[in-house]
Amino acid sequence: MRVDFLVNLLENTFQLSAIILLLCSFYYYRHFKKIKRERILTSFEFSIYIITRVAFFLCAGSYLLLFLDKNY
Repeated sequence: MRVDFLVNLLENTFQLSAIILLLCSFYYYRHFKKIKRERILTSFEFSIYIITRVAFFLCAGSYLLLFLDKNY
């Protein structure tokens, strides 16, 4: 019983951290998109911009695959 509680607590903590990470990366993506219109991004900013774009597609794709797997 105590082990189940700890496992559920860890799963909820993981899900909460994933949501926070997603929100923060969305903020940075929007921030870099705004800066990109004003000036040229530095190489570090550009790499973070690309990484967040790829991460969104990977997150959405993996979620879609998991969702489809549960339906069959």
